[in-house]
Amino acid sequence: MNRREMLTATAAAALIPACASTDTPMTNTPSPPVARIEPKVIEQLGRTRTDNYAWLKDDNWQQVMRDPSVLRADVRAYLDAENAYREAVMAPTAELQERLYQEMRGRTKEDDSSVPVPDGPWEYYRRFETGAQHPKYVRRPRGSDGPEQVLIDVDAQAAGKTFYKVIVAEHSPDHALFAYAVDEQGSEIYTVYIKDLTSGATLASRIENCYGNFAFSPDSRFIFWTFRDDNGRPAKIYRRPARGGDDTLVYEEPDDGFFLEVGVSESREFIVISAGNGSQSEYRTIPARTPTAQPALFSAREADMLYAPTHWNGRWYVLTNADNAVDFKIMTCSPAATARSNWREFIPHEAGRYIIGLAATKDYLVRAERSNALPKIIVRHASGQEHAIAVEEEAYNLELAGGYEWDTPTQRYVYDSPTTPPQWFDYDMGARTRVLRKHLEIPSGHNAADYVAQRFFATASDGKRVPITVLMKRGTPTDGSAPLYLYGYGSYGISMDADFSIRRFSLVDRGWIYAIAHVRGGSEMGFGWFQDGRRFAKKNTFTDFVACAEDLIARGYGRAGNIVCEGRSAGGLLMGAINNMRPDLWAGVIGGVPFVDVLNTMSDTSLPLTPPEWPEWGNPLEDPQAYDYIASYCPYTNIERKAYPAVLSTGGLTDPRVTYWEPAKWVAKLRPHTTSGRPILLKMNMGAGHAGSAGRFEFLRELAHDYAFAIKAIGAAEAGGPF
Repeated sequence: MNRREMLTATAAAALIPACASTDTPMTNTPSPPVARIEPKVIEQLGRTRTDNYAWLKDDNWQQVMRDPSVLRADVRAYLDAENAYREAVMAPTAELQERLYQEMRGRTKEDDSSVPVPDGPWEYYRRFETGAQHPKYVRRPRGSDGPEQVLIDVDAQAAGKTFYKVIVAEHSPDHALFAYAVDEQGSEIYTVYIKDLTSGATLASRIENCYGNFAFSPDSRFIFWTFRDDNGRPAKIYRRPARGGDDTLVYEEPDDGFFLEVGVSESREFIVISAGNGSQSEYRTIPARTPTAQPALFSAREADMLYAPTHWNGRWYVLTNADNAVDFKIMTCSPAATARSNWREFIPHEAGRYIIGLAATKDYLVRAERSNALPKIIVRHASGQEHAIAVEEEAYNLELAGGYEWDTPTQRYVYDSPTTPPQWFDYDMGARTRVLRKHLEIPSGHNAADYVAQRFFATASDGKRVPITVLMKRGTPTDGSAPLYLYGYGSYGISMDADFSIRRFSLVDRGWIYAIAHVRGGSEMGFGWFQDGRRFAKKNTFTDFVACAEDLIARGYGRAGNIVCEGRSAGGLLMGAINNMRPDLWAGVIGGVPFVDVLNTMSDTSLPLTPPEWPEWGNPLEDPQAYDYIASYCPYTNIERKAYPAVLSTGGLTDPRVTYWEPAKWVAKLRPHTTSGRPILLKMNMGAGHAGSAGRFEFLRELAHDYAFAIKAIGAAEAGGPF
């Protein structure tokens, strides 16, 4: 923990005058910081709004992302005071936090490793050693238990650093080089290092100021990488010799609303550049045999059309929503004629069957689908025969796991459910047999039969059926007496699947019921489910969540005022909205890195995600209707004087996605408006970004803190009673 976060309540009070003032008399209850009011009047599209806490945004924020020490002194003083106040309020839960942490750590196999992935003469995998926060990336000769070669030891490299995270690591196709992208601030500003695996030396030619996305050319001669511009947008693709040399610009995206990535087709015949946002996509390809060639446009971008090509069996297979194929269809075309006018239908659109993605090997095309909020894997042979991989549980998660090799009949996938720990299977697509390669071990023990997972549907305000997944310990009463933990997200078409998590059992084993509300804005019920929860339909996300809570109450899975809800990032927007709409339902609300200042953020083009996210939220700079609609639900804008529940808002100082001032401003405005007397708390990680701490155990401590907040919010004796 940052030393500044360890300030005592007395030290915190000493900091308050630099940023605020308070009239609260000295008592045994710590006094909260009071953020100073500095009105900023904003005129936009003939509308005027006033932001009293805009001063919390450091105008030099881009530099803060690179060097947190340059944060403006008054802002740092305020954040430090907030952290100290939260520490004082949460002090009675210190022992509980430690118990929760030890429980979660006890469910973590410390000397764990991933299933080796074969590629030619080697098998590549990651493994953790007991006590290590970070993994080692290693390889060993194929089919052997050793000798093992350590490619990088992340734990050793992270020693002494506040934050250190390897986001991606890949070997070159000839197995001679190993490249990895490192973030040392949590700001998602990456440096790519390249290591010579023969000599063990790290090459002097590192790639700086990049986005963490890169790809070796299939001949291993070059590395393609993604440049990060001053606003944090992946805007250019460069190529350089893999062992060092001059960079050559390959493609520059002119639209600041599009993000770029580079990769290689599974057939290893093409280098692929993708550009897109949530509504449009566009691809360019470079033949692998001529990696220095100019990229060729696959098919031009079109309004509201998404597509993604997969190279298989000598042709391109294109997953797309073109021509109103809401849940997507698959088209095919020749590599010589890839424009949309040349696409021909391969697998037609079928309403309610959402085709999520494609994977390919030499003889098989595999697609991931979702129907009725549950995933499915379909295997198709080059002959045209296809079959599904069967699953039996009521609620579960099923994911494809990629490999390196093209000429293989094996498809790896991962299966889990709320009660069943993840299992990794190698599936022989020809023989239709599977081999269990690994199951997640729970050292402290886990018996799936001790728990119950259920799936049912709530009825939304407009009659739509909203899925809910429930996990509880067998025998937990459903008479309304059990505390309920309700999780939600509902944005970007991201599905909250019915997966397994070791952390939830620290609540469930205490008699809680854990539920996931699969609200609109996600894609659990198809791509239309996403479309019905974005832009001018965004409020469906919020009303769906309230409907799920009310349905759970009606079924006896909770009661009003005894529910804690959580959402992160855009799920934090959901938390802010339902906190304003129905504060009576919640004992506590946890907004993790919450996107709560939607109107101001979507009006700030200096932020990296603003133009690319206008398709998701609308553009309040140019569209009066979008301005008014966002203003009608924006959590920060719509805070009113009312009895709010206890609120925990978390943030990361170097977060480029939801910048630190959003959670800070939310707290600053909420606190003087609430009439309940319940605390409004800010936990600002002064040394991390959007995903929190990089170390696996440090992250568990953060979760233990949040769960302790939830347990205290319902007034449990274990947490020292209510706030």
